Formats: sequence, C-alpha cells, structure tokens
Amino acid sequence: MGNALYWMERFGIDALRVDAVASMIYRDYSRKEGEWIPNEFGGRENLEAIEFLRNTNRIIGEQVPGAVSMAEESTDFAGVTRPPETGGLGFWYKWNLGWMHDTLDYMKLDPVYRQYHHDKLTFGMLYNHTENFVLPLSHDEVVHGKKSILDRMPGDAWQKFANLRAYYGWMWAFPGKKLLFMGNEFAQGREWNHDASLDWHLLEGGDNWHHGVQRLVRDLNHTYRHHKALHELDFDAYGFEWLVVDDNERSVLIFVRRDKAGNEIIVASNFTPVPRHDYRFGINQPGRWREILNTDSMHYHGSNTGNGGVVHSDEIESHGRQHSLNLTLPPLATIWLMREGE
Repeated sequence: MGNALYWMERFGIDALRVDAVASMIYRDYSRKEGEWIPNEFGGRENLEAIEFLRNTNRIIGEQVPGAVSMAEESTDFAGVTRPPETGGLGFWYKWNLGWMHDTLDYMKLDPVYRQYHHDKLTFGMLYNHTENFVLPLSHDEVVHGKKSILDRMPGDAWQKFANLRAYYGWMWAFPGKKLLFMGNEFAQGREWNHDASLDWHLLEGGDNWHHGVQRLVRDLNHTYRHHKALHELDFDAYGFEWLVVDDNERSVLIFVRRDKAGNEIIVASNFTPVPRHDYRFGINQPGRWREILNTDSMHYHGSNTGNGGVVHSDEIESHGRQHSLNLTLPPLATIWLMREGE
C-alpha cells in the first residue's frame, strides 16, 4: 500500500495496473494437486491477498482523488471492479483480455475467412456489463514474437494499414476504456524493443501511411471526447445496441452508441476489401445523419470511399425497424455517423 501511495503522491502517477491478479487471488494458480494448501474454509481463494487488494484500492480512493487502478485478471473471478463493501476487489477497471484475443484473432484472418469467425467480434457484448472493462492493446501484444499490431494484419501494405484503421475505428467505438501502447498510434511495423527508441523515423520525410494512422488516432480521440454517446454509458446496457449483427457473409457489423440523453452515434464496419454500395439497414431515429469519421478517408491515406458527408433516412422498413439508411460502406473501414436533425 505504501508503494502505491508513494508513486501517486511523490511522482504524480494517476493510474496503477496490477499484473497477474489471478496468481494472487487463487492458491492453486498454476499449481498441481497437492502443491497448494486450501484456505481456512477449504476453498482455493487466497483470502489474505483478496483483503490486501481491497484495502489497497480503498486507500487509493480515499487518499488520491482522481487516481484509478486496473487489474490484469485472466479468470472469471466475480466482482473485480465492484466496491470492496459489496464483496468486490475494488479496482476501477479490468483489462478485457478476452476482447483483445478475440478481435486480434479475427483481424489476422484473410478477409475471405472472416465470415466463419463473426462471433469473435460479437461475443464480447455477452459479458460486457459484468465488469468495468479496458480494451487493452498493451506492450504484451507487441513483444516475444507476436509481431506488431500492424504486422498482424493480412494483405499487402495498403490492406494492412486499412485493416488497422478499421480496427481502431471499431475499438474506439466499442464499449470500454481504451489502452493503446506507444508506437501503435503511428503503426510501428516492428515489435517493441525496450532497449531502443520507437521508430520515429517512420514519420520523417513526406506524408505517408504512418502519418495517416497518427492523424486517425488524433481524430478518434477528439471525436470520442466530444460525443458523450461514445463513452458515457460504457458499462450500461442502454449505451449500446446492435443494428446489424448477423451479416457474417459480408463481414459487416453495425451498432449504436447512446448517451443518457438518448443521442446516438451509428458505427458501421466493413471488414472485407469489397465496397458495399446501397447497404440498407434499420435505424431507431429517422432524420439527417452526418458522417463524422471515416477510416477510409484520403486524410488517412484511404481510398476515400464514403457517403459525401450527409445521408437522409427513408421510411423503408429494414431489420425490424420502420426507418432505414442506405449507405456506402467503404472497403476495410469503419464509419461513424451522428444525427443532425429531422
């Protein structure tokens, strides 16, 4: 506890990530039968470690206002982010390792095979409201032969960057707080080397694909902060709704993010290199919708396929809804739309 407060009070650190929490809270973690001793109640939980984590998080909350703690916890232990007084561990957030593994496994596939693994992108919503999650693309994912995030993407250079931009657009809109390890913001092509600097030379010279990813991350952050629908109800079921969840044949997914006032942002992703023209889907709120972000924009070195800024809904039933939009979905891209009015 003293070390945690020391880092925060002395150096101004405002967040702590606790690694391998599962190895602390389970006596039998990575141990065979006979290599561990049950607790006083005969269970496998390490009661002392659980109490220590609860007290540490409680003290951080009391003595360092605004600071947060995050748990890298790989099991289904219930209540990692619940308050200690209700039986939880008291962490502010838990790393969503399942989301990270599933989505990266999906993105590394050649687009022709993605239709058979559609659930990799949808499964996360089945448990999203069980904890307060962080979506982590951390240092762990760019070391030890795993490749960089960019290098995991399939295809030629253009497709690798397009896949990465589409993935970032999906990630920033998906419920959960965002964690992007350094170097990923400009699509470093090699793994992280802790004995050397990042590959800043990739941003030297003329404008290139790396600059495009850097601009996209900047715009994602700006738009994310500006629109409450993208973050206000991350851990509330009202903040998310699927509009198209079953179009696995075309690898298209569309959902709505919503704030407390009912304002909506539509997020549409096309994870194939085939543009989808005249793609109609049902919506909740009829009216005029503006494309506020397009990962295929020429500004990010995409093909600049899109919807010309504004689209109007039609009173045509689709997907069980009375009104619908008819969009062009760019290749290997994610677009965000905001309702402007009737």
